[in-house]
Amino acid sequence: MTILQTAFKSTFILLSLLCATFSFSQTKITDAQSQYPVSYATVSFNNGNGLFANDEGEFIFTKKLYPDIDTLYISALGYQDLKIATMNLPTAIQMQTETNALDEVLITAKTDRKFKVEDIKPYLDDDYYHCWLPTVESEIAVYFNNPDEAQKKITKVYFPITLESKDWERRKRSNADKKPFSTLFKVKFYTNQNGYPGQEIIYKTLVVRATEKDGDAVIFDVSDEAIFIPQTGIFVSLQVLGYTDANGKLLSNKKYKEIKSRGGSVVKIPTNFRPLLPFTDKISQNRTYIKRVFVNGNKWTRFEAGSDFQSTLLQSGLNNYGMGLTYNVYKD
Repeated sequence: MTILQTAFKSTFILLSLLCATFSFSQTKITDAQSQYPVSYATVSFNNGNGLFANDEGEFIFTKKLYPDIDTLYISALGYQDLKIATMNLPTAIQMQTETNALDEVLITAKTDRKFKVEDIKPYLDDDYYHCWLPTVESEIAVYFNNPDEAQKKITKVYFPITLESKDWERRKRSNADKKPFSTLFKVKFYTNQNGYPGQEIIYKTLVVRATEKDGDAVIFDVSDEAIFIPQTGIFVSLQVLGYTDANGKLLSNKKYKEIKSRGGSVVKIPTNFRPLLPFTDKISQNRTYIKRVFVNGNKWTRFEAGSDFQSTLLQSGLNNYGMGLTYNVYKD
């Protein structure tokens, strides 16, 4: 290789590195006191768009993808909200803990007592047309009532998922090939506040990974957590964080696809994530609630006919996400 070729190659590498440096910025969010990462913090653009930090509190903000965003709004369970300018975005952000966060809603009890195990079976369905198409900003919550005064501790949650086959003509056959996916969900537990999800019950970020290897339902073991069903019932929710790599590490995902219309304007289309979530008509009560940025001002809405949300699922009578539970009922 000649001296000229070597110099040209070195210059090209340097320019490539500089372009990479200016095209994106990786930032890490940590706890101001402990310096531990704030896992899966929400990084919002305050316009219905945004992203999530990964388990190490890291996220990548790309000016090329988000040229019109000048401010980030960062929030996480148990921390004070932050507002950060994107110009000269720092590589490290520290969050202060919320002094009164959730202490009053934590429910504890002795668990070294006799109990019986009870189940609420999930409703499974592999029909593509019976499914909710989840997007990153969407959250689905299911209400479970408490029929009596006995203490009940949740040990497992069953999240039904739909397995799509590569061959659509053979979709309903058990031996059909399944499309691979690896998606990370955030799981939350809420009190019942006037019939809607209220405060979060557990002071901890819980995540579960879903792949096609899980079959028709992802089984999430929460037996190590002190999650008791309040007398007024409990809401269990599922929210997409995004796709992961083969090791379960959250990947950087854009929440919206931007498509140019014929008139030249840019239209944002929500990005759907797999697995799809099957809905059922086997539950008489409307106990499924949804939360989306562009529905009812991002407030919880009961999934039922006549609500602010229009869906082909409701038109087909499919009004509930058939989540299931296993819980211990303590005898004394």
